Amino acid sequence: MQEDNLKNIWSEVLDTIKVSISPANFTTWFSQTHLSSIKKTNNRYSAEVGCISSFIKTTIESRYFGLIQDTLSKTLNSPCDIFFVIKDSPYLNLSDKIEPLFDSSLKDQKTTLQSSSKVGLRPGFIFSNFAVSSSNQMAWAAAEAVSKDPGKAYNPLFIWGGVGVGKTHLMNAIGYKIIEDNIDANIFFCTGEHFTNDIVEGIRNKTTSTIRNKYRKLSALFVDDIQFIAGKDAIQEEFFHTFNALVSFGGQVVLTSDRPPSEISKLEERLRSRFEAGLIVDISPPDFELRCAIVQIKLKEKGLELDSDIVQLIAGNLESARKIEGFLIRLMSEVQIKKTLISSELVETLIGKGLSNNNNVRKKDPPELLDAVSKYYSLGKRLLLGSSRSRPIARPRQILMYLLRTELGMPLEEVGKFVGNRDHTTVMHAVDKITHLASDNVNIREDIRGIKSLI
Repeated sequence: MQEDNLKNIWSEVLDTIKVSISPANFTTWFSQTHLSSIKKTNNRYSAEVGCISSFIKTTIESRYFGLIQDTLSKTLNSPCDIFFVIKDSPYLNLSDKIEPLFDSSLKDQKTTLQSSSKVGLRPGFIFSNFAVSSSNQMAWAAAEAVSKDPGKAYNPLFIWGGVGVGKTHLMNAIGYKIIEDNIDANIFFCTGEHFTNDIVEGIRNKTTSTIRNKYRKLSALFVDDIQFIAGKDAIQEEFFHTFNALVSFGGQVVLTSDRPPSEISKLEERLRSRFEAGLIVDISPPDFELRCAIVQIKLKEKGLELDSDIVQLIAGNLESARKIEGFLIRLMSEVQIKKTLISSELVETLIGKGLSNNNNVRKKDPPELLDAVSKYYSLGKRLLLGSSRSRPIARPRQILMYLLRTELGMPLEEVGKFVGNRDHTTVMHAVDKITHLASDNVNIREDIRGIKSLI
C-alpha cells in the first residue's frame, strides 16, 4: 500500500483514539507512531505499527493494544491483526524528533546555537524534547503560543512550580523558537540574581543608563527565579520601570518562580499586579508516565536505550527531571569506570545509595521522617520501630527505611540502629523491596509522595 494511503489510514485511527484517551497520554505515547505497512490476506488485514523506541512500543502494546486493533479494524471495515515494531516514522520532520537543535541546515543550526548562547539561553532546552503530560500541558501550550506570537499572546507569561518540574526548560524553549524564527531578535535570558547584580554593578560604576538600555530595548526578556528580587527596593523599582518599558513597546516578558505572585513575600504590590495581569500557569510534579517519558528522552539524548522495566525502575524512584538527569550521569559514570552493563541490580544499588542529591535534605532529619510516616499511616511510632512483622506495619517500616536511605543518605547501619536496632541486611532488603515496588505499584508511589508532602 502506498505511503499516502498508510498515512491517511493512521491519521483517521489517531483521530478516533484521541477522543478515547486523555490529551496528555495521546501526546506522550501516540505522537511519534505511524502505520509502517499493511497487507490483506483473504478477508483479514495484517498491520505493522511503527514506534520510535522500545519503551513506547512496550507501553502502547501493553496498554492500548485492544483500542488500536478495534479502531483500525473499524477504519478498514475488516478484521485486523496488529504487530508493533521499533522504526522511525518517515512522516516526522526533524523538528518533531529529539535532536540537539532545529530542523535546518548544519550551518543554520550553528548560527542559532551561537546566537542563543550570546543571549544566555541554555543549549538543548527546546520544545521537541519537552515531555508533555497533564501536569504541565497548560504551561506547555501557553509557552508554545507565546513563542509563535511574542508580545501578543500572553504578556507577561508567569510560570511557577517546584524544583525540577521544567520551568526553565519551557522558558528556554520560547527563546530558541523566537531566535529560530528571527535570528536577529533582540532577546535576553537571565536569572533574578543576574538582574540584581547588573543593577548593583551599574550603580557602583555609574553606568546605570547603559544597564537600562541593555534591558529596556529588548524584544523579549526572560527572567528565571524572579522571586529573588523580592525585598530589594531599588531592584524592584528598576524592574518595574523595565517591565513597563518593554510591555509598552510590545516586548514579551516571561518569568518563572517557585511560587505564584500572590505568595511571594516582600514583592511590591505594583509588581504583583503587573505579573497577575498576564497569564499565570503552574507546573505540578511529573506523574509516573511523564517521568518514564522524561527518562526515555534523556536516554536518547545520551545515545542509550534501556529495557522498559529499567526505565520504570528509574521513573518510579526519582520524582523530577533534574534528579533523573543526575542519576543517568552517575549511572553512565558507573558503567564506564567499572566497565559493567546496565542492569536492574545496578540501578537498584545506585538508587539505594541515596543519589537523589536533594537540596532539601539538610532541612530533614530522621525524627521528622518518622513523624511523617507515623502520621500518614496512622501508626504509633513504637509499632513502627517495634518487632511486629504483620503487613500493615512491616510495609510502612520498609518505606521509612527506604526514605531514610534515599532521601537523607544515611548509612545502612545508622538506618538499622534508628529503626529498632535492626541489622544492615534487613535495611538493604527493605530498600531493595521498596525500590522495586515503586516502579510498578502505583499505591506505593502515592504513599511515598504523600509522606514527602508532609515534611
